[in-house]
Amino acid sequence: MKKLLIPLLAASVLALPATALYAAEDHTPKFGGVVVETKSGDLELVAKPELIVIHVSDHGKPMKLTSATGKVTVFNGKDKTEAPLALVGDKLEAKGSFKVGAGAKALAEVSLNGKPAVSARFTLK
Repeated sequence: MKKLLIPLLAASVLALPATALYAAEDHTPKFGGVVVETKSGDLELVAKPELIVIHVSDHGKPMKLTSATGKVTVFNGKDKTEAPLALVGDKLEAKGSFKVGAGAKALAEVSLNGKPAVSARFTLK
C-alpha cells in the first residue's frame, strides 16, 4: 500500500502548481465587453454607438500604459467605420458613430508601451 501511496501523493503535489497557474489565467470580461488574448496583453473591447473603449490587462490585472497608439475598424454588414484610438488614462478610446449590434465585428490594431503593433479581432455580442 505504501508503494502505491507515495507516487499518488507526489503526483497530486506536482499537479497543484499547474492548477494554481491555470487559475491565474483570467481572461474573463471585466467591463462587459469581449476579450481577446494577444502577445501584448488581453484586450477587452467595449462598444457603444458613439464610443469604442479598449481596456488592457495582463491575466486579469489592469496594465499600466505609458504609451499606446492604434486604430479600430468596425464592420457591420456592408458598413465599415474606422477611427483612431487615443490613450485616455489606462485605456484606449475611439470616438465616432459606430454600428455595434450583435454580430458586428471589430478589428483593433494597437501598439502598447512601445511594443510592436498587435491585431485583435472581436465579434460583438
